[in-house]
Amino acid sequence: MVSAALTCGLIMLVSILILLLIGVPISISLGCGATLAMMVVLPADKALLMAAQKTFTGINSFTLLAIPFFILAGIIMNNGGIARRLVNLAKALVGRLPGSLALTNVVANMLFGSISGSGSAACAAIGGIITPMAEEEGYDKDYIAAVNVASAPSGILIPPSNTLIIFSTVAGGVSITSLFLGGYIPGILWGLGVMALAFFMAKKRGYKGEKGISWAETFKIAWQAIPSLLLIVIVIGGILMGIFTPTEASAIAVCYALVLSFIYKTIKVSDLPRILLQAAELTCIIVFLIGLSSIMSWILAFTKIPGLLAAGLLSLSENPIVILLIMNVLLLIIGTFMDPTPAILIFTPIFLPIAMNFGMDPVHFGVMMTFNLCIGCITPPVGAILFTGCKVSNISIEKIMPPLLPFFGVLALILMLVTFIPALTLWIPRLAGLM
Repeated sequence: MVSAALTCGLIMLVSILILLLIGVPISISLGCGATLAMMVVLPADKALLMAAQKTFTGINSFTLLAIPFFILAGIIMNNGGIARRLVNLAKALVGRLPGSLALTNVVANMLFGSISGSGSAACAAIGGIITPMAEEEGYDKDYIAAVNVASAPSGILIPPSNTLIIFSTVAGGVSITSLFLGGYIPGILWGLGVMALAFFMAKKRGYKGEKGISWAETFKIAWQAIPSLLLIVIVIGGILMGIFTPTEASAIAVCYALVLSFIYKTIKVSDLPRILLQAAELTCIIVFLIGLSSIMSWILAFTKIPGLLAAGLLSLSENPIVILLIMNVLLLIIGTFMDPTPAILIFTPIFLPIAMNFGMDPVHFGVMMTFNLCIGCITPPVGAILFTGCKVSNISIEKIMPPLLPFFGVLALILMLVTFIPALTLWIPRLAGLM
């Protein structure tokens, strides 16, 4: 069995790498590589039939229905004028501090990212508003672009999050509600860490704060932003109170965002076909990837490859701290070359059993893994948010990297806290009685 597992693993790894190198999309590469590996342990006809069955059963999940709805809600909000109201609110909160526009960028990214569930959408929407304002006020383009990129992934951790939904599905039905609540403190710590460093960098560069906003103006701005912020309260509050499931909450988020955009008169009926098509395209990419990765998950489980890898790690050390450090390093490396969705689909079946073997809660592991992969989103050569931020700010990667590097140090420190202090992830779910 060990030799069969090694043969399957080698065939799958080599075939996937070859397909990726010649430009085959990652979803097809995963499916083909896993199917070839399956033929080692099954006859060809049965392997092909099993691959088709696993592709279908992998996406035949009520939970996964939340993904297209949250994607659609995020696109509606991105087109619906909500970003501008959140920027105004963030500016009212931190406008008097040095580097106020950079701090505004961080707060707005946290708010918009938590509503839309997409770090790239937050980076594009908020960065598109903040960057011109910052240039007019004399901010260095590399500084404001680095702050925008560094803060955007916080919204992937703060719920609702499609990445955590995907982890829940791959991990065998880990509670989505627990994952959502578990992401709050790590996501907020991400934002606060970026804010603290941006503040000190602003003081060093001599950026000043803005004049204080009157209480009347602050109240007006907050009042205008409340309808947008209510979406978070409705979605998370409704799930916690048992009014609806996370999947039903995603549909409600779409209805609420659509009604709000019509009230703001920022979306027309004629815009809906374009919005629906964009949401359908993104959904197809993600769901197709999930379906084909299910073939790989099956062959990994059938050949017990995760168990062999766990034994290999245990042979290096039996110290949980050392094993977690090794896993973090591996995930950070993986994140630099792979987007979070395929990384979670591929490596959750491998790393989760190892983590649970050391007594790590799957909710804690899911948030830790997502945190690692979020760092990869802002790391070359594949960081989607990094490239989005460069495009929005019209700046090259070479120019943005020097001011971005210190943020990696802060995020690495916060990652260690999230990894080795489980309460940062599990305290809120336990407080809610979910664990």
